Amino acid sequence: MDAMNMLLERRSCRSYNPELIPQGVLDQILEAGKFAATGMGKQSPIMIAVTDKALRDRLAKLNAAIMGWDGDPFYGAPELVIVLADRSVPTYLYDGSLVMGNLMNAAYALGIGSCWIHRAKEEFDSEEGKALLKELGIEGDYEGIGHCILGYPEGPCRPAAPRKENYVYRI
Repeated sequence: MDAMNMLLERRSCRSYNPELIPQGVLDQILEAGKFAATGMGKQSPIMIAVTDKALRDRLAKLNAAIMGWDGDPFYGAPELVIVLADRSVPTYLYDGSLVMGNLMNAAYALGIGSCWIHRAKEEFDSEEGKALLKELGIEGDYEGIGHCILGYPEGPCRPAAPRKENYVYRI
């Protein structure tokens, strides 16, 4: 796939079938995340690839509770990658955001749907979220940046909305 077309055509997917992504495909998506640009090459983010349904459902419940909702904030996606970043690095928020972008672009290039789901900050700042990281053996002062949900789209994604006027200023 041509890189420019990929960047212009990728859309967030909000409906997934339950089929799991092959391990090799997930590995390629994670590899793209590892090579996202980071401030001064500090590599402040970490990724947690969640393929375990029980953990995925636990995270969905915690995320939904933050919004005061009881539905599935992950739109039925069977897998996800949690991106967190080390708060001690001044560029951590930007670094984690670039990882999220790389994950979503790589997923699209490999025929996988994705969407950035927010509330990871609140999720992992909560006592339950901190306890979960400890259970997983993850230590450090990490802030949740986002959840990159992944799966095979149930149908076509929405087309791009028209771009706003004055998006770009040329001086």
